[in-house]
Formats: sequence, structure tokens, C-alpha cells
Amino acid sequence: MSINGIVVSAGIAFGKALTITTQLPPLDFKLLSIEQIDQQQQQLTQAINHLIAHLQHCQHHLCPDCDNFQLIDSDIMLLEDEELQQQLHQHINQFRVCAAVAVDRIFNQHAAEMSSLDDPYLANRSGDIICLAKRLTSALHGHLQWDLSTLAEDTILLADDLTPAEFAILPLTHITGLILESGGLTSHTAILARAAGIPALLNYQFSQSENLITDGSQLILDGMSGELHIAPSPELFDQLKQKQQQELLRRQALMIYKDKPSQTLDGHKITLLANVGNLSEISHTAEVGAQGIGLFRTEFLLMNAKALPDEQQQYKLYSDALHSLQGDVLTIRTFDIGADKEIPCLPQNNEDNPALGIRGIRYSLAHPETFIPQVKAILRAANHGQVRLMFPMVSQVEELDAAFLLIERAKAELIEQEKGFGTLSYGIVVETPAAVMNLPSMLPLLDFVSIGTNDLTQYTLAADRTNPHLAKQYPPLSPAVIQLISITINHCKKANVKVSLCGELGSDPRVLPLLVGLGLDELSINPANLLDVKVALIKGHYAEYVRHAQHIALLTRITDIRSAINAFALDYNQ
Repeated sequence: MSINGIVVSAGIAFGKALTITTQLPPLDFKLLSIEQIDQQQQQLTQAINHLIAHLQHCQHHLCPDCDNFQLIDSDIMLLEDEELQQQLHQHINQFRVCAAVAVDRIFNQHAAEMSSLDDPYLANRSGDIICLAKRLTSALHGHLQWDLSTLAEDTILLADDLTPAEFAILPLTHITGLILESGGLTSHTAILARAAGIPALLNYQFSQSENLITDGSQLILDGMSGELHIAPSPELFDQLKQKQQQELLRRQALMIYKDKPSQTLDGHKITLLANVGNLSEISHTAEVGAQGIGLFRTEFLLMNAKALPDEQQQYKLYSDALHSLQGDVLTIRTFDIGADKEIPCLPQNNEDNPALGIRGIRYSLAHPETFIPQVKAILRAANHGQVRLMFPMVSQVEELDAAFLLIERAKAELIEQEKGFGTLSYGIVVETPAAVMNLPSMLPLLDFVSIGTNDLTQYTLAADRTNPHLAKQYPPLSPAVIQLISITINHCKKANVKVSLCGELGSDPRVLPLLVGLGLDELSINPANLLDVKVALIKGHYAEYVRHAQHIALLTRITDIRSAINAFALDYNQ
């Protein structure tokens, strides 16, 4: 049996099903008998010991100096706290409630007390306490959520959704594929899956399906066609194994293009850079011939951090990145905090509509205590190589003015501290229609511009980028978004400012002719797709790409645009 989903990361994965869920049984508030009280006391003790043993087992796979190790240590210390254990047992005895109710009440009480503290780090630990309560409640019910440490065979993971922080702790050596019920094509989990080269599908409601997938059943995720095969026949298994091998050989064949110039047949050059989220990814970009980093998503460094890295820690990280690039450009985007990114180590207020709230540059300007140390670290790192600093979600020139005032303050602090620093190039990510329309007022302050098509599409079409039900009806290849990309490029050309594109749209080789034809100077791409895009670039003529872009600009329907792009790609591949 096969079921279709939306492909967010291509490839073919084989593995056994494993479902992870964040749902817990509802709390039972019935009064206990005397005998039941003793039983619940014993069950609580066993669950605490079980969870401590599990957490200690998880630590064996981690470096003692890493943030995750320290976070687990904090959880173990809390569970071992005699005063906390005494409170839990007393609550069960005094109020005659089950252990799960006691855990819910006592842990929530501790979390509330923690969140009221003045210290931002300690206040944000309240979220960790709530998470620990859920894990302890799972242990009380006889299972541990996210207990993936014992995986020993290829596994296809099924989840309602994964946050970037949850994705970061997956044992990727054994996770061959992902099936998500929610999330969007440009959600950060989808981006991470593509970067890790893990085939992934979304918009498959496996928990509500009539054909329930049981844990341990054999699955094949075909991220080429968008199909999930459940209990495949031996014939289908062999057929898809062959298809997987063919794809592997195709990717190996692409390596001959790694060192070829990134230019069209008629000599038009385009710089091909890489989008990355950590130092490990940076060190591997040379393997696919990237000419530098066009987007370093620095906020991904914070997803599982116990505390915000200080200036010195960030300085070392950015310097290490520059040294691994061996002279190539490093484009650092300042912390893009807010919307669908949860950062436990930083203060974030609950907002009714976070996508339209305090995010990107707005967060940085509201929290100079976070922004200035990052800028100081980047300025110091610029002594070691070519650094471009890029601000996310800038929509008006007043935000740029405020950012530059803080940068001057950072420079003054470095001078006072007698710390040397280098020269930066400055840019913004164009992610809103307002940024496009206000661009002429901002360009005199900028050295480059990068178009973030993920959010530009969301804000132009008023369609949530994480909503899988909107992915097909409101794609980035729509007339409005293409027009805004074109307007941005024209503004930059008139001002003689370099213009790039760092959104996921640039990682699609079929769209490359359109983007080049519109006049982009460079593209920043998911490393897994860089060679595919490069091949698309060097197989055609710039003049053909310009004519193609001019034709697309005249189309007013999404279906016509999609058909024209597919037809053009088919023509030059033949």
C-alpha cells in the first residue's frame, strides 16, 4: 500500500516505522484509596529512577563539554533533589492524588517560581522544568518520550512535527527518513532535513489514517515521487533499491562539476554560495564546490544551548568558520529569533501572532544585550577573513539606522577594551513587501542585499509558511513574488549594490534559469542541492535565461508559470 505526501527533502529511505508523540493521557483526578496511595508512591520512585538511568545513558553518547550534556546534568540534579521528591510524595499522600497529578502540580509550581526570577537564564529554565515533567509523566505510564538512544537499525520516524531543537538531538546515523503530519515546505525543520540529506514527507495524517502504521513495520519513503510505501512487496523493495542506487550514482557523477567555473556557456558568471546552520556544515561546503557561505543561520547555534554564548565563545566560533573557509566569504545573519524558532536560553514573550511580532531585527533592537555581544564577536572575527553581516526582517530604514547606532556602540566598547576588529560589509535579508518598496531609501547604507524567498512568499501571499495545506495553492513561484524579486533586483542594479537570493527557491535547479535571467549576481543554496543547481547554470546560455525570465514575467497564473518552468528545464536537459 502507498500513500502520497508533500516532499520536503528528496531521496529514498528504507527503514522500520517508529512513531513519536507528545500527547499524554489526560490526568486522572480521582481520590485514591489508602492502598493506592502506597502504590502511587512506589510508582513515582520507580519512574524517577528509570528516568535518571535513561538520562545518564543518553549522556554516554555526548561530549561532557557540550551544551546537551550540561542540560541533561541539570535535569538529573533536579530529579535527584531530595526536597523535590519529598514534595511529590507529600502531595500524593496529603491530597490522595495519583503520581502524574502530583508531578503536574509540583513541577508547574516550580516552573512558575522560576519564570518570575529576574535572571533571564534562570527564568527561561522554567520551560525545561515543564519538559522534564512531561518526560517523568511518560515514565510513569511505562514509556519514555524521545527515547531514541537505543536505536540500532535504520528507522523512519513519524511525528506530528519537530522543532529545530528536537531535530538537533536526533540520532541521525539511524534515522533514514522523516514523516511529518504538519510543518511547511520552508519550515526550519524541513530546511534542516534537506541540509542533513534526510528524505522527508509532510502533510501525511498518520495518526488519523484508517491504515495505522504500527511501530516496527517496514516502510519505504520515496522522496522522489512523494510516496510512502507500507509493508512493500519484495518486488517493489528491489525496484526502489535499484532506484536509490541510480540516484546515488547520479549524485556521484555530479562531482565532476565541483571545480568547474560557475558560469553559463556564454560566460555569464554567478557566485554559488551555501546556506548553513553550524560549523560542521561549513566545513563540508567545500566538498560540493561552494564559493563561500551566503547565509550562516546563527540562531541555530542556540536551539539547544543552556545559555547564550558570550562574546568570546562566538568570536572563536566565527573565527573557526573563517579559517575553515580558507579565504572564501562568510555571510553571517544576526540572530533571527522569533516566529517558529523557539530559543530556550533567550527571553521571548508569548505572542498571539509571532510571525508578525518581535522577530528578526526587531528582537535585536529590543535586546541590545544580545545583539551587541554578537556584533562585537563578528567584528573581531573579521580580522581573520572576509565577513558580511546581514540583518533579518528589516522593513524600513529606521531599523537600519538603529542597528548601525548599536554597531558604533559595539565598536566603541571594543576600542575601550583595546580589542582589535576588522571591516564588515553590511546587508539585509529582503523578506517583506515593505522592504522591497522601501529599498531605495536603504540601499545607500548597504553593500549587498539577499532575498529571503521563504518569508517573502509568506508575507506577500498572507500564507503561513509552516501550513502544509497552503503549500500548493500559495507557492513562491507566483506572479506577485516573482514581481517583487524582479523589483528588488532592479533597485539593486540601479544603486550598483550586489544582489543575492538565499531562500529555498534558489535550491531548485528548475528555477535557476528564471533567477539568473532576472539578474541575480549570486545564489546561496542548500549544500545538498548546490551541484544540481550548478549543472543547471552551466548547461545553458545567459541570453536564453533572460528571454525565459521575460516570458515568465508576462504570465499571470501559477499553473502557467509552473508549466513554463518545467518545459524550459525539460528542453535544455534534452
